[in-house]
Amino acid sequence: MSESSSGTSVKPEGLRAAARRLLGGNRAYGPFLLRLERWGWVVPGGFLVMVLVLAWWVHPSSEIDNWLLMVPLLASALCSPWGTAAFGAAILLVNRVFTLAVPGQNLRLENFLLDLCVVLLAVLVAVLRSRTRSYVLRLQNAVLAAREVVVRPIPDHWGGVESATVYLPADTESRMGGDFYDVLATPHGTRIILGDVQGKGLAALSTAGAVVGAFREAGYHEADMAVVTARMEDGLRRHNALLAAVDTTHEPRFATGVVIALLADETHADVVNFGHEGPLVLGSGGVRQLPQEQNPPLGMAALTGTETRINRVPLEKGETVLLVTDGVTEARDRRGGFFPLLPWARELVGTSSRDSPTDPDTLLKRLVEALADHTEGHLNDDATLLAVRREEAPGARPSGPQPC
Repeated sequence: MSESSSGTSVKPEGLRAAARRLLGGNRAYGPFLLRLERWGWVVPGGFLVMVLVLAWWVHPSSEIDNWLLMVPLLASALCSPWGTAAFGAAILLVNRVFTLAVPGQNLRLENFLLDLCVVLLAVLVAVLRSRTRSYVLRLQNAVLAAREVVVRPIPDHWGGVESATVYLPADTESRMGGDFYDVLATPHGTRIILGDVQGKGLAALSTAGAVVGAFREAGYHEADMAVVTARMEDGLRRHNALLAAVDTTHEPRFATGVVIALLADETHADVVNFGHEGPLVLGSGGVRQLPQEQNPPLGMAALTGTETRINRVPLEKGETVLLVTDGVTEARDRRGGFFPLLPWARELVGTSSRDSPTDPDTLLKRLVEALADHTEGHLNDDATLLAVRREEAPGARPSGPQPC
């Protein structure tokens, strides 16, 4: 899935690098021991060299085989089975050489058999670890594939807007969260959604899929935003009913979110907020916050019985809309303080002179860097960031059948 769209000020690689920094380097690619296999030989190899130097030049002893047996054990935890077998063969050879050079009781057959058993055990451990690694990688690929059904790649320039997106999972090993977003090109204009489902795991992901699926279908075919939001509410209601019929212990889930419809006049947008943090609009005139939490979360309309409120707000070309989930606004520092998103945005716009801080790539890159500084790389919840801006060059509106 693309993490960012191309921009004029910052290369996408800069945004990806900032995201990797917040996630702790390459931590998102798997557990440490599962990622170390390529360079894992360095540890047992270095230990082998150290033992040989000490035993040959510092303190020659027939007890060296006791230390060398640690080499295949280290290799079994860090290397491939073939690498572990190679280290095992090396220490068997070295042990025989030292035993012949420094005769002692280790020359006995039972000592050689003990060394051989340790090597075979190390190779077995390496084989089991390698299979576990393959299994975990397959699971991660399955999770990513399932998530891409919900959060599909967004083209660099789509629907008359340029955009940048970043998904920062708190659980970097599984990436199984309920955050979702999409940018939809429709005959009625570009429509954007970002939200967060209550809870985590497969249930949250499937619920997010129900909400986004309803948005993609209704958002493309329906001109009236009230109808679109009603379809989303109905889709979530039917999804909860289905899960409750399958599992009687299932508790209905709700989702917060923001839906934005860019209007054809290119100066306004309709905003529908379902219990979510209000998006920020950044431009040459400063920073302002769009309406927030004006409607109950999706899935709770039946409890409140209120009509959906749709706000029409000014949105000029050159202004960037920043949408985030609560993983950003509730990110804490070491003392427990929340990330000050609105003050940060105002400071960014107020202190930027040369480059454009409202370029989507630039904006998200700086926001991710600020989050990394604030949290010291430790997120407590999934964080999703989406920045969109009308394209400067006028483009043709979608006409006829378009992918939805």
